[in-house]
Amino acid sequence: MSLKVFNLCCDRGHRFEGWFASAADYDLQSDRGLIECPVCASRHIAKTPSAPRLNFGAVEAPVPVRAPAQPALLAKDPQLQAAVLALARQIAASTEDVGERFADEARAIHYDEAPPRSIRGVATRADAIELVEEGIAVMPLPFADLLDEPVQ
Repeated sequence: MSLKVFNLCCDRGHRFEGWFASAADYDLQSDRGLIECPVCASRHIAKTPSAPRLNFGAVEAPVPVRAPAQPALLAKDPQLQAAVLALARQIAASTEDVGERFADEARAIHYDEAPPRSIRGVATRADAIELVEEGIAVMPLPFADLLDEPVQ
């Protein structure tokens, strides 16, 4: 099973990715109001232009995709900044950082080969898609850099 990854944007300008079984699946979920912004919960979502990914057979190296330590939006809204920082602290305190072993460790937990626990780390896009196809729930952290530094 291959997934369709669409760049999406809510009516408040928050951009995020959505993974769907097909373009028709996106259309169905969109028509039923099932897609919502992970930042503000708005259900007014639209697809945005995206560049196609062309695979020429090169091996994809694990490259963590990290957001800036303090996005511009957070700098303008102290209450939102405080909420995101509190969430980052909670995630750091309740997860184990497994680094580049994320995909292997997630599989081991899923298949009962390792103790169940919440983990975080880095994975390639291909690894993330494979995990989802195996039924392993994963999600990107848009503020991963906040977890690597002292949160003040």
